[in-house]
Amino acid sequence: MQSAPASIGIASPQGAYWSIESSELLQRLQASATGLASAEAEARLAKIGWNSPTSQTSSSALSVFGRQFRSPLVLILIFAAVVSAFVGDGQEAAIIGVIVLASCALSFTQEYGASRATQALKQRISRKAAVLRDNAERSVDAEGIVPGDIVRLSAGNLIPADGVLLETCDFNVSEAVLTGETFPAVKAPGRSAPDAPIAQRSNAVFTGTSVRSGTATMLAVNTGSRTEFASIAAALERNIPETGFAKGIRRFGYLMTEIMLAIVIIVFFANLLLQRPLIESLLFSLALAVGLTPELLPAIISVTLAKGARAMAANGVIVRRLDAIENLGSMDLLCTDKTGTLTEGVIHLDGWVDVDGNPSADILLWARLNACLQTGLKNPLDEAIAAAQGGGSNQEAFIKVDEIPYDFIRKRLSVVVRGKGADDLLICKGAVQNVLEACSSVRTAKGSEPLGLEQRDAIEAKFRGWSADGYRVLGVAVREHEKRAHCTRDDEIALDFAGFLLFLDPPKAGVRETLAALGHRGIAVKVISGDNRYVAAHLADAVGLRSDRIMTGEDLAKLTKSALFGRAKNTDLFVEIDPNQKERIVEAFRSHGHVVGYMGDGINDAPALHEADIGISVDTAVDVAREAADIILLKQDLGVVVRGVDDGRKTFANTMKYISITTSANFGNMISMAVASLFLPFLPMLATQILLNNLLSSIPSLAIAADNVDAEQTSRPRRWDIHIIRRFMISFGLLSSMFDFATFAFLLLVIHAAPDAFRTAWFVESLMTQLAIVLIVRTHKPFWASRPGKALAWLTVAVGFAAVVIPYVPLSAAFGFVPLPLTVLSGLLAITATYLGASEATKRWFFGQEIHRRRHTRERGVDARHGA
Repeated sequence: MQSAPASIGIASPQGAYWSIESSELLQRLQASATGLASAEAEARLAKIGWNSPTSQTSSSALSVFGRQFRSPLVLILIFAAVVSAFVGDGQEAAIIGVIVLASCALSFTQEYGASRATQALKQRISRKAAVLRDNAERSVDAEGIVPGDIVRLSAGNLIPADGVLLETCDFNVSEAVLTGETFPAVKAPGRSAPDAPIAQRSNAVFTGTSVRSGTATMLAVNTGSRTEFASIAAALERNIPETGFAKGIRRFGYLMTEIMLAIVIIVFFANLLLQRPLIESLLFSLALAVGLTPELLPAIISVTLAKGARAMAANGVIVRRLDAIENLGSMDLLCTDKTGTLTEGVIHLDGWVDVDGNPSADILLWARLNACLQTGLKNPLDEAIAAAQGGGSNQEAFIKVDEIPYDFIRKRLSVVVRGKGADDLLICKGAVQNVLEACSSVRTAKGSEPLGLEQRDAIEAKFRGWSADGYRVLGVAVREHEKRAHCTRDDEIALDFAGFLLFLDPPKAGVRETLAALGHRGIAVKVISGDNRYVAAHLADAVGLRSDRIMTGEDLAKLTKSALFGRAKNTDLFVEIDPNQKERIVEAFRSHGHVVGYMGDGINDAPALHEADIGISVDTAVDVAREAADIILLKQDLGVVVRGVDDGRKTFANTMKYISITTSANFGNMISMAVASLFLPFLPMLATQILLNNLLSSIPSLAIAADNVDAEQTSRPRRWDIHIIRRFMISFGLLSSMFDFATFAFLLLVIHAAPDAFRTAWFVESLMTQLAIVLIVRTHKPFWASRPGKALAWLTVAVGFAAVVIPYVPLSAAFGFVPLPLTVLSGLLAITATYLGASEATKRWFFGQEIHRRRHTRERGVDARHGA
């Protein structure tokens, strides 16, 4: 444990601040219980630095550029250039150096632009904290907290710094991120032993842990890199699950590496056996490796994801992890709560009635006292109570004595108030069943009566009836309470059940159409709610979801893991769900091979957000939910999710275009060149020509991120499939090689080209076919029926023009090029045009086969499920 700087904190590095009296600790930190002055806080921030476990310095342009040279292939090429210069071939060394520099510059412009865009997006979702500054509570960026700050905490907050507690009220903290302990730890002011481990420091709280229930005031002691969390932050970052797309990219890299190594080794030793010069053979083999390798893939992915993130931000979706965009596009199942997503989210209090169902001013008064005086978790139900009109309130006649905060086990909240009577009044509000558990009697117009079976049945019947009409119903109970300063959960006993609060949250306008839009995109929607089955079924009917396939939390608790896996796929509404069950449901769907999105904004949603392939929250969510999410919505609206899905699928499609272009053209050309080198009496292309060819063919790829995407490519979830890529590479690679061999035959047998003319002609043909395939494989439609993006089209035309004129420019001789006769050029253009038509036909055949293969796979799955 590191200490705070000596100038403002504990001087001893061994100082166990949790074992020091809070009054002494305030003195050491030169702070007070009323908070720091803003000027003092700014001075400390300047001296100590930002409250972040990692450095705030962004990657400079120079460091990003330097990273481009860490590629093994780039380093090998630089080594080869040095060897060429050493053996006296300075011109070739210079050409290799220039091409390598240009290639790295292309990658740099893409990566640096993407990183800057990502940093700008992250600044839009900074976390806030309630801090006392200048004797008043203020909301500040959590990264601006300094030692000596007084921080207010409540349920749902992520704790922003390490510190000690000055005041608490039923304060429980989840410390699993540090201790691994599942159950929340009870925290209270005091002192802990100097040698106490983290789990036993009951008076201290730590960065990265979260408040489960209650309220507290803490004194920040350690921030930033001096926190306990900072020491494990790197390990936590490493434990983030790999996305399906990232896994696919890694496997694609393995595939290309295996092919590249095999070709390089075979070609190098074959050329040596043919008694060709060592340096020339080495450079040729390395150039083949570079030509086969999609070296721009990391940059293309970065810029495509960054562009997708910007497009999503414009549509109200902020991406916290760029690689999550691909998962959003692959999502085929969305789990969501109903409040705010399927409903308006603006809850109205429509009724306040006694146990007989009659309007009651007392019920409204008690509800207002409970809602307005509680200081724990803010929620829309309390806001609706405070905003309700009518009833004639005399709230001013009461003062708050104490409260018993809400938690997700009790599902109720109590406030103790003092009026003019002899006793205080405990007012309890919460879920009807949970409030009834704390009641022993019923308060009627005639007075208090014992809560018998008949009264309980009548209460539950009213509850079911209102719920079936779409109302969300809370219960209210009261009890006279002897005067004392502090109350606990044990005081929630022997209450009088007094009445009901009826809330209405109507279905959101257009939500039926939005759900249909998700369905058309191949995304099923499952509702997971803590509300009762009657409210959920009523809403499902209203918005067009099935309401007959329901599972309650009680039913779920009785199922084993394997049984839940079997039942989940046939369930559409999960109701009366406990917080811990949400994670189980998401896990069950993922076990069936679904790519699951989970949308939530509450404390109890964090585990499910972590478990889901794509966690979705809103910018108004509690801290712990926002930090657990991969994507933040600026508006709680499923329509925003639909647009985000489309953007994610466009990003996926454009990334796959680059891979398709690379594997189809580069693979065939490099195989052809490798084979030709074994049978021709000269190298089919010089190393510098191969590198120039590879550089020029990569230029149009810079515009892939901005390319147009066909609607058909966003109509269903798409996942990475290495098997399809392998089949695609073989099919189009063999086609490319066939036309390469046709070019060889034309050059050798028809025009009897000399070595320099052969290399020049094949350079032109190879580059033009690589450009032609860009227009073919970028779409599943006929290429003339799908318009490419303007930048992609113009860059392709420009490089195609360059391919034709390069042999005629003055510098061409440095690369070993010679001018081509018009007859040769015409023949090459004819071969390219024929290749274009053949590739279009092959594309139709290939994707037709893939559709048939998918249909056959689905039919086999159906047969297996039916025991066929």
